[in-house]
Amino acid sequence: MKRIKLNLLTKIVIAIILGIVLGGIMPMWAGRVFATINSIFSQFLNFSIPLIILALVASSIGKLGIGAGKILIATVAIAYTSTLFSGYFTYGVCSATFPSLLRGEHISSLPSMETIFSPFFTLNIPPVMGVMTALILAFVIGIGLIYTSSSILRTLVDEFSEIITKMISNVIIPMLPLYIFCIFLSISASNYIGMVMGVFSKVIIVILILHIVVLILLFSISGSICKKNPFTMLKNMLPAYMTALGTASSAATIPVTLKQTLKNGVSEPIAGMVVPLCATIHMPGSMLKIVSCAMAIMMITGMPFDIYLFSGFIFMLGITAVAAPGVPGGVIMAALGILQSILGFDQTACALMVALYVALDSFGTACNVTGDGAIAAIVDHFSKKLSKI
Repeated sequence: MKRIKLNLLTKIVIAIILGIVLGGIMPMWAGRVFATINSIFSQFLNFSIPLIILALVASSIGKLGIGAGKILIATVAIAYTSTLFSGYFTYGVCSATFPSLLRGEHISSLPSMETIFSPFFTLNIPPVMGVMTALILAFVIGIGLIYTSSSILRTLVDEFSEIITKMISNVIIPMLPLYIFCIFLSISASNYIGMVMGVFSKVIIVILILHIVVLILLFSISGSICKKNPFTMLKNMLPAYMTALGTASSAATIPVTLKQTLKNGVSEPIAGMVVPLCATIHMPGSMLKIVSCAMAIMMITGMPFDIYLFSGFIFMLGITAVAAPGVPGGVIMAALGILQSILGFDQTACALMVALYVALDSFGTACNVTGDGAIAAIVDHFSKKLSKI
């Protein structure tokens, strides 16, 4: 009999449903078993986060290379600017709409598993360094790789990055459904589940609308620069959007994205360079999901925030999103460190972020890859300008 293989989203949906259903009827001894597992995994996750940031960011920066050409640098700059634009635009929209949309939705704090079901035992696994220390060290090592010819250090960083990527895909990601089950079990047991799911539904609707608006804005900017009809450009990219919805993978969508980008009149050499590169570095959809979800959680729990706090968060998120591994949920895993260090999220808030992010993973990926067509058109326009100088 053929074994049915469930994807990550399906597993998380099942975990959420089971957590909601069993929260009110779970025997104390069983709850304590899950609390013990949750406590150990939480400690391991906190231990892993600085290592994830150090390995992935250092490797990502080091691969730029000192010989990177003007077109490559321009592509990275435009893609990063687009990702930041998505973050700030999302902040503006959510800060204007969420206060009325989420009015009356408030809890003093999100309940943790340990406060509902006491674990049988706990393990203390302190991280080897803080998140910001890991980030700064990653910058130092990454820039050092660019300006030195140390093949030993480059091999060490690349192999360390490979180890961390395998740890994420083979250990952390498979454990996420159980982790999220424990969180929703505790929320259900504390009778907050109705409010949390109500907030979830409202935030998801806002995110889906934002994806459409951000793409229209991105192609409007691209069309105005390139003197092309933005809606025709966006229409040409729809096959890439639909492919990404089905695969939830930027890499798997590259052939379709490339084909549709050429239909928009982008030259083949530019499209061949920009599309694969932007599949890794251009993350407007991922940015808007994380910013909007983070703001919703901070509002309902009464956590203070302002544009200055989120500016630091958005700039750092743009960097960590680029360094994220290409696995489902990879961006949110890379972002957990700055959610904790900059916004002050605890493990329950982080678990809710993971659940919301993965639930909309396909839509975020579709927004990312569709926007790559707009970036390619802008880069192609400027490359033609540079060739005439």
